[in-house]
Amino acid sequence: MAASPNRRAYIDWMRGLSVLFMIEAHTFDSWTLMTERTTAAYKMANFIGGLAAPIFLFLAGVSVAMASSARARRTGDRAGAAWSVQKRGWQIFGLAFLFRLQSWTLSPGATVKGIFKADILNIMGPSIAAAAWIWGRLPDRKSRFVVFGALACAFTYATPVIRHAAWVAWLPDPIEWYVRPFPKLSVFTLFPWAGYVFAGAFVGEWLDTVKSPAEEWRANQWLAAAGVLLIAGGFGATSFPSLYPAGYSEFWTSSPTYYFIKVGIMLVLMGLICVYVERPFSAEPRNPAWSPMLEFGRSSLFVYWIHVEIAYGIFTYPLHRQLPVGWSFVAFVVFSAMLYGATLLKSRVVANWKAKRLAPQPA
Repeated sequence: MAASPNRRAYIDWMRGLSVLFMIEAHTFDSWTLMTERTTAAYKMANFIGGLAAPIFLFLAGVSVAMASSARARRTGDRAGAAWSVQKRGWQIFGLAFLFRLQSWTLSPGATVKGIFKADILNIMGPSIAAAAWIWGRLPDRKSRFVVFGALACAFTYATPVIRHAAWVAWLPDPIEWYVRPFPKLSVFTLFPWAGYVFAGAFVGEWLDTVKSPAEEWRANQWLAAAGVLLIAGGFGATSFPSLYPAGYSEFWTSSPTYYFIKVGIMLVLMGLICVYVERPFSAEPRNPAWSPMLEFGRSSLFVYWIHVEIAYGIFTYPLHRQLPVGWSFVAFVVFSAMLYGATLLKSRVVANWKAKRLAPQPA
């Protein structure tokens, strides 16, 4: 249950918050009455829940840079450090298909084609592997800053063009589903979602340069200020003509403007969470080893794995599209508490298993 002294608690805390956003998004999407979805309350819940996926991808990128650097310093083997993170990315990609296989098994009427649907794990895994591969081949930090920043921009600026390109239709299934949205078979696509991983890798490189709590706080101040500028610049850009032909860019889906606004929101949010968790203004800045939000953050894949099937599957079928917004919120709170209990149980089982493995064997 204890955290590594090199692990940033506020980053785990932010991941835990995104877990709550994720639960809220799926609870409201699956269980709220269709007639309630035009209300201001539902739209606000939809916006908050929509931050979950960008945060997950962004923090995955942060972890690529920081985990690779930490392992390289510990072992002196840059190539090995990069490869260990690449393997983690490909493991997540493999788990994406295992998760879909589980959904196909448990969901009546599901098709075999759905196993190959492009969901967040399908995008996160290859993006992590690509970012780690780049990290391993660029020993100079300045070069990594330039490449990660350029890729973060390239993936979003290319999105409107890619989505309207005729050649994409010639790509075989399921590759096309990873490039642009395809009805019922693309929940996420590489464009622009992989861009959040590279944006996170850029920020992770920045955070990896700090050597003390004071430097950590200054770095987060600069990042939060950059976030404010991105948000303000994004909203300001909406008053100018689009860079793309008419009908190419939609603000809420494919617009670079909205992408940069979300990156800005995440940078500001990370700074606020750093203040709350690390307490930089106190006499003794802290790095807590455990809290409920940290528990969620360090078990995010486990929570994702079990909650989606519960929210959308046969286990809660009587609730599907049956609740007013108010009762959806109540259901979200109860559901979150249940998942937290399951997370604690999982952590206890894992801790006991590790303790038994490390215990000395009788002669």
